Amino acid sequence: MLAVHLENGGVEMRELPRPGRPPGFALIRLLCGGICNTDLELQRGYYAFAGTPGHEFVGEVVEADTRELLGRRVVGEINLACGGCDWCRKGFGRHCPERTVLGIVRHPGAFGEYLTLPERNLHVVPDSIPTEAAVFTEPLAAAYEILDQAPLACNSRVAVLGDGKLGLLAAQVLHAYGHRVEQFGRHAEKLAIARRAGVETHAGGELPQAEFAWVVEATGSPEGLRQAVRMVRPRGTVILKSTVHGHVSMDTAPVVVNEVTLVGSRCGRFEPALELLRAGVIDTQAMISARLPLSEAPAAFAQAAAKGAMKVLLT
Repeated sequence: MLAVHLENGGVEMRELPRPGRPPGFALIRLLCGGICNTDLELQRGYYAFAGTPGHEFVGEVVEADTRELLGRRVVGEINLACGGCDWCRKGFGRHCPERTVLGIVRHPGAFGEYLTLPERNLHVVPDSIPTEAAVFTEPLAAAYEILDQAPLACNSRVAVLGDGKLGLLAAQVLHAYGHRVEQFGRHAEKLAIARRAGVETHAGGELPQAEFAWVVEATGSPEGLRQAVRMVRPRGTVILKSTVHGHVSMDTAPVVVNEVTLVGSRCGRFEPALELLRAGVIDTQAMISARLPLSEAPAAFAQAAAKGAMKVLLT
């Protein structure tokens, strides 16, 4: 099969054997994959990665133990957990110490013609959701995770810092659940996506200081944490969504003095993400910058890394 290979900053196509299917796993043919910021960080050296990336995908099941899955479109949770440890028994397989992670840690990713995942990781995509919308399920679930982690009272005022893909999804999710969202970014054309959904947006200019009880940091930049801490009120909460390769340095005194809570936030549940897509309340179409065939992945990665780019899809 044809597959993407990242190594030492390069992106190339390779011919690889089609993956074998262990018991309990499904063999899935890629229909659509989305390049995200984590994939770009892997290219830059995050996790010293070398191999096939990709964890945002929609695929068709071609082999499985469960006959009802055959021929169905699916999306897949990216953490392959052991199923038996304390974390797994509590339903938090994303923290399983033995886990591998699709396209990130010791499990080949989705940017090949075929991939494998445990059947228990799969979610069937409802027929009413287009494939190009369903490919946003994994990052949309990560955006929804904010609601599972933060005890937001109804109609809370929340700042979202950053106007990239995840920031736009987070702003739309929070707005859809009745919160007063203000999004801060640098690109008016990107913020227009959230503004059309009803989010108050701010492009450029000085950021407010000590104004919000809740701040979602989704800049994808090392500077984002420092900015978010300046925006949050004393005893407020900063929810960190950025994954940045390398160390982030900052003065921790404001965090201590103002008793700020920092919450790391990563993966989320797929069920509410699929329900949001089914309801049509998230504008994913406007977030697609380009569509390229899998064979043109090097060009697709270059486009995804370009200034101002949004979601680039591989088909």
